Amino acid sequence: MKRDKDRKMTWHGFDPMNQLWQPLPPVPKEYSEALGFGCAVLSGCHLYLFGGKDPVKGSMRRVVYYSARTNKWHRAPDMLRRRHFFGSCVINNCLYVAGGENEGVQRSLRSAEVYDPSKNRWCFVSDMSTAMVPFIGVVYGGKWFLKGLGSHRQVVSEMYQPETDMWTPVHDGMVSGWRNPSTCLNGKLYALECKDGCKVRVYDEETDSWSKHIDSKMHMGNSKALEAAALVPLNGKLCIIRNNMSISLVNVAKDGGEGMVAAEHLWETLAGKGQLKTLVTNLWWSLAGRNRLKSHIVHCQVLQA
Repeated sequence: MKRDKDRKMTWHGFDPMNQLWQPLPPVPKEYSEALGFGCAVLSGCHLYLFGGKDPVKGSMRRVVYYSARTNKWHRAPDMLRRRHFFGSCVINNCLYVAGGENEGVQRSLRSAEVYDPSKNRWCFVSDMSTAMVPFIGVVYGGKWFLKGLGSHRQVVSEMYQPETDMWTPVHDGMVSGWRNPSTCLNGKLYALECKDGCKVRVYDEETDSWSKHIDSKMHMGNSKALEAAALVPLNGKLCIIRNNMSISLVNVAKDGGEGMVAAEHLWETLAGKGQLKTLVTNLWWSLAGRNRLKSHIVHCQVLQA
């Protein structure tokens, strides 16, 4: 999902089996120019857009979702609070949101809520310890980690445990060396080391540090078009998506895991839209837009039809 040069949201789905880009229903009007909205996948085939800031109406509670099975957009229950630029994650097929901003007296929010699609309703969960506008988040070890700016613009980090419904401030090596984008795959936490996404960092829980690396040794440059915008797990591999729609796959299952890994053989770079030949065997969608060099990726998710 991308924002084009006119600041409009556009998106398309790629079918790797047939190597074709498929036209998809336009993003709902309220999200065509929205800022700071969330994006997540539930039940494997439903892409949700939620919250955000409408340029005219301000912060929203609205929730919509696209079904890969019906190829249509649908409404879902509104969130309980209006918010934009918040954190979100999926744990046990439930959608969590926390923090962010609204236009009220208290711009930065502490509140958090969860949507359970099986019950089709939102419920509040415990407030965060401090108000936060998150700029990075990840689920690791069944816990939700968030890092962002507090009400006094200081950097703060918190961890949420769904089982106990508790938030805890964290200050360990994991959050201090944490960079965006990041993701968790097979119990390990990964983040990108450089802007073009050609070097991956691996968090070592034993040493509480980001001391391990997987380096492609094929660095592309620092232009906006080559900037890595998303890191997602896909069919057992790390999938790195750049603003120009080039993609790299990293087969981390073959990583020996010893210090600085000379791992050029783990990488497969797909130069463009027509070269996604080995991405997956089932029908998956990576969401993005067409206006490649004059736009940038805002969200990237994977759907199964």
